[in-house]
Amino acid sequence: MKNVLKIIFVLFLVSNFTTAQNQKYIDSLKNEYNTMPDTYKKVQTSARLFYAEIYTNPKKGAIHAKNCIDLSKKIKYESGETVGHFHLGVYYDLIHDIDSSEYHYNKTSELAKKYNDSVMLPKALSVLAGIALEKGDFNKAIDLRNKSSKKFIKNKDYLSYGVNIGNKAIIYTEKGDYKTAINESLLALRVLDTIPRETYRKADINSQIGDIEIRRQNYNEALKYYNEALKVYLELNDNIYVSNSYMNIGDTYIKLNNKIKGKEFLEKGLKISRTYNIKDNIYKSLTALSILYSDEKKFDKALSYLKESEELSKTESNSTDYLYVITETGIVLSKKGNHNKALEYLNLAVKKADSLDSKYQLKTAYSARADAQERAGFLKNALKDIKSFISVSDEIDHTTISKEIEELKTIYKTEKKETEIALQEAEIKTLNTKAKNDKLTKTLYGIGMFSFIVIAGLIYFGFKQRIKKNQIEREKQEAIYKQEIEFKKKELATQTLHLVQKNTFIQELKDNLVKIKQSPELFKVQFRRLVMLLKKESAEDKDWEVFKSYFSEVHNNFDHKLKAIYKDISEKEMRLASFLRMNLSTKEIASMLNVLPESVLKSKYRLKKKLKLEKKVDLNQFLSTL
Repeated sequence: MKNVLKIIFVLFLVSNFTTAQNQKYIDSLKNEYNTMPDTYKKVQTSARLFYAEIYTNPKKGAIHAKNCIDLSKKIKYESGETVGHFHLGVYYDLIHDIDSSEYHYNKTSELAKKYNDSVMLPKALSVLAGIALEKGDFNKAIDLRNKSSKKFIKNKDYLSYGVNIGNKAIIYTEKGDYKTAINESLLALRVLDTIPRETYRKADINSQIGDIEIRRQNYNEALKYYNEALKVYLELNDNIYVSNSYMNIGDTYIKLNNKIKGKEFLEKGLKISRTYNIKDNIYKSLTALSILYSDEKKFDKALSYLKESEELSKTESNSTDYLYVITETGIVLSKKGNHNKALEYLNLAVKKADSLDSKYQLKTAYSARADAQERAGFLKNALKDIKSFISVSDEIDHTTISKEIEELKTIYKTEKKETEIALQEAEIKTLNTKAKNDKLTKTLYGIGMFSFIVIAGLIYFGFKQRIKKNQIEREKQEAIYKQEIEFKKKELATQTLHLVQKNTFIQELKDNLVKIKQSPELFKVQFRRLVMLLKKESAEDKDWEVFKSYFSEVHNNFDHKLKAIYKDISEKEMRLASFLRMNLSTKEIASMLNVLPESVLKSKYRLKKKLKLEKKVDLNQFLSTL
């Protein structure tokens, strides 16, 4: 029963909040809550009330969260207490009290560990990673994302796993590691492509890739991703993210020197943000509009917008958004000629960007301060800032990774297109089969009618009944086969994701070895950790055998067919052939086998040679025919 209740609580976490606007629904829940006895069902009702009111009246939502905790303690309902603290974390998140939010999410994590709650633990770790990012602790944020990813995979919660990977990409974006950020974003899309529900998750990733392209100065490419995301948000009437998309598109048009369109989209975003009191988007839109007014030399209007932005974002003084506001304020003050005040803001911007380790913001702050120093006549200081700007720019290094990033994007687009083509081909085959069956049915019907006329009504009736019975049996059998095939495909996908998880284990192993190398005094502690990791992993050595059995069933005894051609094929060669049969790329196979791509290419060459294939024969195409 407790497990069922946990599932119900999780559904609350991802449910649609449109019911919050229905006062009748809220009143009915309150009446139900006040009249029912103190049982776990009352805790459930409290949780439903929380989500019904938290986004329209946060204080009332907080009361329901506290009721959930108090009642759960009273009746000793462990899951309710854990979820109650998670709800309070959500409340403090909404009112921008990060410290209180962090406390309750940590409490959720502690209780989840204590009560062995495998559902709530990864969710708590995931939101704590977001808080670590806000505080500029990137290493802690990445560590928490990795831990929660492992638990999401273990729970087979692939939706949360995909979202978590996308959130990890945001951390690498702030660090200026755009190659890793793009790679993680595309991996998130690959996972989410397999999940038909909650399409806004993919829109979030597309918007995120747009942010990365902005930082890489690929503005036209950024527009494509922002518009793709906007299309989904408009379909879902998601006002928060519609306004956010308008703001991003407007800001991009300004960077493309199309100020008329830029202003049009920014004002659209600001209007929606003010209507629904979306504070984050209000100050972002105001800051972006201030740049326009600054370019038009309307400095006072620009500064009035920035002052409002600064007040709204002050509660997040350690965030990159606040950093963006104070940097732009320094730029406008410098252009206006108020050099001392400008340098005061820009000195703070450099200091905060450095403490947050936000390479992109630090580069922007150095550039702005160098310009302000030059305007103020402090040429030596300006030269120092220019050197610092160049140093940070080199560290980010757009040019050397540009081709690799484009390659990653091309691989994803190609794979997606191939999948679409495969689905279309399957649909065409199905339609052709249906057409043949329809034709056959009509023919049989004609024969039946002829038989009825020639022979007799009784004989015809028996014949028709027999056909109908056979058809029903055939359809039942076909349905069973389809269910079995779909089940095996899902199992195969599960095993594939599990193999990806193994690569995460290897990376963790490497990280621990690096720590030992850097700090020998930690050897004893880290050595025990390594032993535990290896013991845990050795318990999962059957992964390949399980994967192989599922693969063989889905792909018609592929291994037996291969052994019939090449009797002495090794286990490693069989594994490579299986991955090639699944149309995985060289890089993906290298990642799963934890080897270099060059090693995979060499192994492919040897396998082709042992199969005695001619040079003009493509190995992948040959394997797909087996």
